[in-house]
Amino acid sequence: MFNRIRLVATREFLTTVTSKGFLIGVFVMPLIGLALTFAIPKIMAQRGAQITVEVALIESSGTLADTLRRELDPEVIIARRNAGRRAAMEQAAPGTGDMAEKAPTPQLTVPKFIVKVLPAGSTADAEKGWLTAQDIGERARRALLVVPPEAITQASPGTDYGLYQLYAPRNLPEDAEDMLQDAMRVTLTTERLRAGGLDPALVQKATHVPQPRTVVVAPDGRRQAPAGLNRALPFIMGILLFMGVMIGGQALMTSTIEEKSSRVVEVLLAAVSPLELMWGKLLGQLGVGLVMMSVYITLGVLALMQFAMFGLLDPLLILWLLVFFLVAYLVFGALMLAIGAAVSQLADAQSLMGPVMMLLITPYILTPFIGRQPDSTFSVVASFIPPISPFVILARLASSSPPPVWQVLLSLAVSVGGACIAVWFAAKVFRIGLLLHGKPPSFGTLIKWARMS
Repeated sequence: MFNRIRLVATREFLTTVTSKGFLIGVFVMPLIGLALTFAIPKIMAQRGAQITVEVALIESSGTLADTLRRELDPEVIIARRNAGRRAAMEQAAPGTGDMAEKAPTPQLTVPKFIVKVLPAGSTADAEKGWLTAQDIGERARRALLVVPPEAITQASPGTDYGLYQLYAPRNLPEDAEDMLQDAMRVTLTTERLRAGGLDPALVQKATHVPQPRTVVVAPDGRRQAPAGLNRALPFIMGILLFMGVMIGGQALMTSTIEEKSSRVVEVLLAAVSPLELMWGKLLGQLGVGLVMMSVYITLGVLALMQFAMFGLLDPLLILWLLVFFLVAYLVFGALMLAIGAAVSQLADAQSLMGPVMMLLITPYILTPFIGRQPDSTFSVVASFIPPISPFVILARLASSSPPPVWQVLLSLAVSVGGACIAVWFAAKVFRIGLLLHGKPPSFGTLIKWARMS
């Protein structure tokens, strides 16, 4: 019996891992992603030809132009862009802002801005023709700024500041427009502070409070992963678990339907029993899933080593990932195998796949939220509800507040019990539905098959 199961599993494994789709999806795509990771920054670092933007300014304060010229200096623009990039990373994943400085960044091709102040009495309508005139060089662009006095000084105490207006032709590049808008924002803020009798430099220092990198300390005093990594780990674990189950489960269902529709399964059943065929297919695709998991775990470890962060990851988490992947695969793989045996065409499986996919997608979507609130009542209770328990407990294990050992073991026991029920159900359905053809059954019919066989 075991020898026949081994032969079926080996056939299923080799058929899948040697297919072009598997090789492209599991090996080629990650390699392309790594290549693009290193190639794109180098491509983006190639500087284009610098353009010149002549900015005409209509304003009456007499001090705005000098501040605007300083804010449009190329070094100031680059520094402002880098600061914004660090702030965005810090907001998306607190504690990772310092990684923005280490990561390769594309070099900006900053235009050369020339600011000129138009004479008093100039109007936007009179200057619009200058914007679109054809007497400028190929790499030259123009823009017109109109800043009313109330944009700098309030018309009366308590009122809002006025708005400035930017006029530009269609050939003004979008990035040059963004740089000009950013510079105007800083310029107007500076001039408003001066008009109010405040020192802009002092205000900037007083309001700039950099967010320090959070150092997470374990109960035994050891440093743990930074906060950003801790927040990302539950979602990463969920992705790996979801991909492993989906790749193995979908292949199980698809191959079973193909073998059934082409009558190959009748030849196989002449040599092995339905139970041996089912276990062989389950174990064969389990090997496929483990290969895929090994590839992506290896890539993840290499990425952590690249940022000198591998020492912050608990190796036991990888072991738990593999253990709960095995349990989750048996649950969903068995259900998909049962669906494949019950239908004769792939299109007929869609209605039966709906509930299974809901059970698979829902915990996957919830993993980031569970990772943020690992000790909530919902997270604790969901840890003991199969078939979502592997996703939930793994997200809690990857969070900054892992559950106690007894909860992990109890969740594992409950998950194993759910896997046994799923495999038992699949075996009943597999034996009856494998040789049946015609109208696809409903879930109620599958349950009747399981009860009567």
